[in-house]
Amino acid sequence: MNFDYDLFVIGAGSGGVRLSRMAAAYGARVAIAEESRVGGTCVIRGCVPKKLLVYASHYKEELEDAAGYGWHFEPGTFSWSKLIERKALEIDRLNGVYLNLLANSGVSLFDGRATVSGSHHVEIGGERISAQHIVVATGSRPVMPDIPGIEHAISSNEALDLPKFPERIAIVGGGYIALELAGIFNGLGARVDVLYRGDRILRGFDDDVRDMLAVEMKKKGVVIRTRTEVPALEKISEDSVRITLANGTHDDYNAVLYATGRTPNTQGVGLEDVGVALKKNGAVVVDEWSRTNVDSIHAIGDVTDRIQLTPVAIREGATLATTLFSSLPTAPIGYGSVPSAVFSQPEVATVGLPEADARKKYPEVDIYRSTFRPLRHTLSGRDEKTFMKLVVDSATQRIVGAHMVGRDAAEIIQGVAIAVGMGATKAQFDSTLGVHPTAAEEFVTMRVAG
Repeated sequence: MNFDYDLFVIGAGSGGVRLSRMAAAYGARVAIAEESRVGGTCVIRGCVPKKLLVYASHYKEELEDAAGYGWHFEPGTFSWSKLIERKALEIDRLNGVYLNLLANSGVSLFDGRATVSGSHHVEIGGERISAQHIVVATGSRPVMPDIPGIEHAISSNEALDLPKFPERIAIVGGGYIALELAGIFNGLGARVDVLYRGDRILRGFDDDVRDMLAVEMKKKGVVIRTRTEVPALEKISEDSVRITLANGTHDDYNAVLYATGRTPNTQGVGLEDVGVALKKNGAVVVDEWSRTNVDSIHAIGDVTDRIQLTPVAIREGATLATTLFSSLPTAPIGYGSVPSAVFSQPEVATVGLPEADARKKYPEVDIYRSTFRPLRHTLSGRDEKTFMKLVVDSATQRIVGAHMVGRDAAEIIQGVAIAVGMGATKAQFDSTLGVHPTAAEEFVTMRVAG
């Protein structure tokens, strides 16, 4: 059968773009469709713009700390509109970069919503297109609960583009997105309440990390209210939304932001109609090679709900391109030692297993912890601590988990992840000379388990 394309990708986020470019470089005829802006969640409304706002939110604290080093600055003024304008210009630039990357790679870009209409066919704008391989890379979207007044709340999508800065904001949720946004708005001067129905924030992370982050965020002025249910919202004025809590009390905020999870973008893509298996939450069921139960259809990235991280989607796209269109040997992706970071304030970074998971997997584990005041704050006077933790399999002495809460945690854990991924032992960490004076050296100087 003659196909219009060798590969048709639905979704031009980071994973879809990497897949398309690499497949084209291998000689495949490639097309990609995007109904929004090229770049996906990470570039347009996620990782990149969020990190820019994180940078912006640090400056007030940095200037306060400067006093301990002999600097004096007059109180400054902050312009939310100027920040959002500058952020938008950078996102426009990156969108242009992605468009150029696709064009220069010879990938055909279809502007619009594509749906799967057969095992080898997609439809877009009334046009039916055939392809030998179809890949779904449509990502995920925020989930909003079905409660009275939810139309008055915003999600993380709108949070980075609010027309007016909220002086008081409630953030419902206790995951990484909720905590990152809490740090941003708190750092920029808002009064922030985090409302979470669970016992501890940051579910899925190491318990020591969860507890440490809660303590440090509270020091910075963020109010964290656990075991708190929000059954209803009410708009009481143009600039005020009322939250009614399960105990009958209520509070008023300029904005209520829900960060209670994300769901795969498979609704209306046509996958059920062609027999592609989906999980209960709508995620595409794939094997270790990103294949669905329909031979010609694959899926990568957040839409599969494996690990919702941009570098994972990029690696999945690259691996799939090599598997489908080259003679180079490939191997399934290992998801066991994927490093990740939470750009909360302070930062969290981790690779490998939390202690609780390690204890389930290994008969015995050794735990090394260190909590200290970083050198920076001996003069700034700020009451902020750094926390580091190593989880070690007792039998082999391999490092199976490394965790950090503190300044530059994400930058530090990247190097640690290389060692953990290679199966480094505690003795190898111990034999590595530290860079002094740094916080990072603590990872190679912890000697006493406990």
